[in-house]
Amino acid sequence: MTRYAIEPWELPSLPIAGSEERFPVRRIFCVGRNYAAHAREMGRDPDREPPFFFSKPGDAVVEDGSTVPFPSATENLHHEVELVVALKSGGRDIPESSALDHVYGYAVGVDLTRRDLQDEAKKLARPWDMSKGFDNSAPCGAIRPAGEIGHPSDARIVLKVNGEVRQAGNINAMIWNVPETIAYLSGLVELKAGDLIFTGTPEGVAKVDRGSRLEASVDGVGTMDVTLR
Repeated sequence: MTRYAIEPWELPSLPIAGSEERFPVRRIFCVGRNYAAHAREMGRDPDREPPFFFSKPGDAVVEDGSTVPFPSATENLHHEVELVVALKSGGRDIPESSALDHVYGYAVGVDLTRRDLQDEAKKLARPWDMSKGFDNSAPCGAIRPAGEIGHPSDARIVLKVNGEVRQAGNINAMIWNVPETIAYLSGLVELKAGDLIFTGTPEGVAKVDRGSRLEASVDGVGTMDVTLR
């Protein structure tokens, strides 16, 4: 039996829709600027350049229906609704043709971003970690198994703030689709069971304030809401 110097923490996990089982979360990878219109609103050329990624800690996940503290050290918190991919297996250099074989299921999530910290980091040519990977920065709904819903590639994705639609698009507008993303990312790191991939956000990202309720949905996948107190 392994002895630890301090009490080990609880494994981060998410609910699985229609099941008492839970999905253990290992790592969270996020695709940057994966929708052309969002790339434009961020002042970038939407040409199909190679994808880039950033990470969040596994324990940044927040379950559907949660109320969480508004993050510290920011006056410009942004919402980014995303389709989330949950992996049941992984590997290195996964072929695009077999990438979906590694997918357990899908969910809808929100990449919360401290945009003021990110903008400052960009100006100073510093890492983005503290603008993306902070506490409670990855709200995520229940995971729907691919065995039940298939592999969505054409579905409406929406985010509402206090009942008002802020983001609305279709996941078919991704520059890099799910199989391509898995294949490319597996060339950079060895993917593992329990990894989540946030696949990018459509246009309409904007500031949210304390007290805001965020409601996210992907048709055929699920819904999620979280409140920032």
